[in-house]
Amino acid sequence: MSELRWTLLILGVAFVAGLGWWERRRPRQGGGAGGASRIAPREPPAEAPPPPRREPTLTLPTMRARDPLVSDALPVLGAAGATAAPERAPGRSDPRERAAEVHAAAAQDEREPPVSGEGGAVAGVPLESLPRLPPAPVPRVEWPPGERRRVVALRLVATQSERFAGRSLRQALAAEGFVLGRFAIFHKPDEQQRAVLSAASLSTPGTFDEDTMDSQHYGGLSLFAVLPGPKPPPETFEELILTARSLNERLQGELQDEQGSPLTPARIALLRERLGAGAGA
Repeated sequence: MSELRWTLLILGVAFVAGLGWWERRRPRQGGGAGGASRIAPREPPAEAPPPPRREPTLTLPTMRARDPLVSDALPVLGAAGATAAPERAPGRSDPRERAAEVHAAAAQDEREPPVSGEGGAVAGVPLESLPRLPPAPVPRVEWPPGERRRVVALRLVATQSERFAGRSLRQALAAEGFVLGRFAIFHKPDEQQRAVLSAASLSTPGTFDEDTMDSQHYGGLSLFAVLPGPKPPPETFEELILTARSLNERLQGELQDEQGSPLTPARIALLRERLGAGAGA
């Protein structure tokens, strides 16, 4: 019985001691944890998000209508012989005054006869009643006799794809001063209306018909000069070369010599040399 008491007493004392030890340990653990929490670095507080930015509103300036241009500042061109309008002070023009000016200008145009764009012919007037220009004088052809005659000739031929239109050919010859005359061929006269150069068709018989030429097509021209003529032979030859080149620029053909070879600078120099030798002989 006494052993049981001592056993219970020892167990009670051990329990009380263990409980006291346990109670003493708990505050230390809490204090250690609190200290650790106090020693631990404090994280910086999260930054607050920036407030949303608001773009400034775009305000446009108030647009105002432009003042009308002052027409009085500009010079007014009137018809010849019209009375000058009195000068007015600069300022805005009156619409009623502008309308009156427009009606007056229209009335002036109605009083003047209309003129067409071609040749200055008055509209509504028959062409037969209009005065016509006198025809160009026919050049005088004064070729020397056959035994003294010498001919220097060149060719202006059309390309193989097409032929010269008669109207274009006639206009090109007229622009170079050629006139249709004796033998039904074209002649280029000098100041005294003497034929210096001549142009014939390469097609047989070589003549031109003034009434049907515009509707025809031609394979080429024969440009020639008969020596001796109104001008010295060297001067006539140079004029022949220049005229042939000018016609070629207008008609876009091909220049050849009398035998049909291309008219190169070397060939021109040879023809010039032969002409000088013949003149010396």
